[in-house]
This record gives sequence, structure tokens and C-alpha cells, in this order.
Amino acid sequence: LDSLLQEKMLRVALRAVPRLSAVRTAARTKQTVMSAAAVNVRLSQQVRFMSASADSDAEFDQRYEAFFNRPDIDGWEIRKGMSDLVAMDLVPDPVIVAAALRACRRVNDYALTTRILEIVRIKCADKVDEIWPYMMQELKPTMDELGILSPAEMGYDQPELALPNPYEIH
Repeated sequence: LDSLLQEKMLRVALRAVPRLSAVRTAARTKQTVMSAAAVNVRLSQQVRFMSASADSDAEFDQRYEAFFNRPDIDGWEIRKGMSDLVAMDLVPDPVIVAAALRACRRVNDYALTTRILEIVRIKCADKVDEIWPYMMQELKPTMDELGILSPAEMGYDQPELALPNPYEIH
């Protein structure tokens, strides 16, 4: 009777442990063993993410312009909005940059206006000769209205301690 009781207890204990073959298979393929419910949740999440609608260019511009035109915006939110724009694969529209410059002026952060103009120039990348003059042309009225100098007018377009190129001396 005692051996029969021990045998039943061993079977119950073994049922609580995951099957060794399933664990071995998972280790061999470097995947985890998942229940069917976890697989269904993962698939439904993927479908949900893929069904998100994309904004048109006009809606995107309006959304960011409205964000920067909020009267209660603070310096952190301006930095966060510009950080989000910089992380995207685009050069922000001059309307958005003008709204960001006005927001900087509302919070009285002149240094941030300089950083915004610098990062927009950097975002122009290899098309800087085409995009940056257009950007400055569009932003010039706003910059004049707010009393903001361009980085070139402040001397930030040339490095301060740079040595002349020895190959271009003569």
C-alpha cells in the first residue's frame, strides 16, 4: 500500500513539471514554449498595430503646428516636440519650425531657438545647399519679427578653433 501511494505521488509531481521533451525542443530551437493563448494575443497585437492609419502631410504639419502654438507650452515640451521631429526621417516644414521658434520666444529661451535652427540645418544632410536657403527664406520674416539671428549671423557656421587646411594655403 505504501509503495502504491508513493507511485501515485510521483505521477502527480511529474505532471506538474513541464514535459522534458518540450523543454528540450525549445532549448534546441532557442524559442520559448508558449501557450496557445499567448500566441493568439501576439497575433492580434500585430494586426492591431498594422491597422493604424497614417496622417497626410497637411494633417502632420497641422498637428505639430498646433502643438507648438499652445499658450501653456514650456521649454521641456518644446524640446520633446523637436526631439520627436528630429527622430523622424524628414526635414520639418518651415511652418512647424516657425511655430517652434515662436514657442521659444514665448518661454523666453533664445538659446533654444539657436539649437532648433542648428538641428534643422543638420537634418538637411546632403541636400543642405538646396533645402537650407529655402528654409532661411521662409523663416526670415518670423526671425526678424522675433529678433532671432541665424547661426551664420552669429558666427556659428564656422568652427571657432579650426586651423586652416594646409592643402589650401597656396
